[in-house]
Amino acid sequence: MRITPCQAALAAAITLNLLLLLCSRFAPGASPPPSSCHRRVPSSGGVPSSSGGVPPLSGGVTVILRDFPDGPDHDVAATARSFAALPGVTVLVASEVAPYPPVPLPAGVTVLSLRPEPHRPPPRPELAVRTRHVALVPDGARAVPGLLRRMRDALEGDKGDEVKVVAAPVGTSPPRCLALEVDVKAWTARYGHVGHESDHKSDHKADHKSDHKSDRSGDLCGALDGAPAVLLLRTRDLFSLPFPLTRPVVTSLSLQASLRGWRLLLLPDAFPLAPRPPPSPHALWKAQDALEKRRRTLMEQFGIKLEVLPDGGRRWHGCTKDTPRCFGTIHAQTPQYLLAGRWTPPCCLRALRATARHVVAQLEAAGVRYWLEGGSLLGAVRLGDIIPWDYDVDLGLYREDVPKCRWLAAVLSSGRPVEDPEGFFWEKAAEGEFYRVHFSRANRLHVDLWPFYARPGGVMTKDTWLGHRQDVEFPERFLVPLVPVAFAGVAAKAPNDPRAFLELKFGPGAVENPEYPNPGVRRLAQDV
Repeated sequence: MRITPCQAALAAAITLNLLLLLCSRFAPGASPPPSSCHRRVPSSGGVPSSSGGVPPLSGGVTVILRDFPDGPDHDVAATARSFAALPGVTVLVASEVAPYPPVPLPAGVTVLSLRPEPHRPPPRPELAVRTRHVALVPDGARAVPGLLRRMRDALEGDKGDEVKVVAAPVGTSPPRCLALEVDVKAWTARYGHVGHESDHKSDHKADHKSDHKSDRSGDLCGALDGAPAVLLLRTRDLFSLPFPLTRPVVTSLSLQASLRGWRLLLLPDAFPLAPRPPPSPHALWKAQDALEKRRRTLMEQFGIKLEVLPDGGRRWHGCTKDTPRCFGTIHAQTPQYLLAGRWTPPCCLRALRATARHVVAQLEAAGVRYWLEGGSLLGAVRLGDIIPWDYDVDLGLYREDVPKCRWLAAVLSSGRPVEDPEGFFWEKAAEGEFYRVHFSRANRLHVDLWPFYARPGGVMTKDTWLGHRQDVEFPERFLVPLVPVAFAGVAAKAPNDPRAFLELKFGPGAVENPEYPNPGVRRLAQDV
């Protein structure tokens, strides 16, 4: 059969289209091709190297540059150039937007946009990584031939199953190797010195760790702090994390690793840090401010309100006197955080303690007869403090003593809220005949003040009942006399038989078997 020129041209066009379709199937973001449509990473066998004869990494390593300053004061181009010169290494620059002003990146270095845009597919940085291992490299680091290989070998050669990240310092000052425990329920990250880890670590895990420590040429850490480091891990592990490329990278990975029982192996070998001229005071302030903002954003994303530092210091990330509290309106006596399996944020507990201490001091100074009520009394008896899931403080007081306190008297006479000189906000509650003292005008964490009076027969009652299970009348003999108990850092007044008082309110065994405010919605047993 004769083939006409038109038929030949048509066949050629179809063949060309099929080849283009095959190549596009394996374009960036797809799996590696089985053909020459895509550049392969050279193997380690006999390929000349531009790095002093060091053979390329078998299987390659993808270097991701993520932690660099916004704006022009970065070293991305030089850092990328240094690592791109290593054989078997691919370099990606990951950022919400491309570095600006634009910088001349070496050939083959790709910029990955991490910011979702409505006219583009969602960012999928994991599709751009085709190697088994990935190294997260900080700004200003310089490559050392063979060091990425040693890091990879340390990771793959570890006999235990807890080392998932290998770190190498950048510069002459290594980062601090710390222990880390993340308590999700308490919204808290606790750091410690390695070798003095908290008692929550099991003996089995400690034995397991010591069995393999002698085989390691580095320090086993829960977190790194204080200096930059290159982090190498398996690609599958990095992208199994919900926040794989969130900044600050070292802090983000340390926190996520702790929650999964992963450890970081810190090697003694270091990457050089490129020398830079000393920054101006303004530039230094700008860099520190940007780092602090990133850290605050990270803690907000991770739901961490408090970091307890190795020296006992505290770094707070939650609500303050100038901001609203961390939770909204409460329904059915069950805050949203209880439904999520968490307890009261520590910043909110701190505000409640401060408010309780202030109110107690004001009532004491005015000679008002008051006492701890309900869950607040239960916390005092059990812990000497607020129960960790409570969201307010309750105090009872004699109704006839209300005018003795000048702030309550001012609210009573004016019918309007009053802000005292220390910023606490006193008001009559909208729900009934009782009073509230808020941490501030902005932050409505509060102490409720319940006016009681004696009816005939020596029984204490009040005018507003909200249907809470502890809302019951009780004999006045519990209040004569009142006794001091430790509560929130002060000695507060309490009924003279706290256990009997609590069992009258909550039922037998209330002290030994506490319960959430509304067990019909959420029970304590679900979270312990």
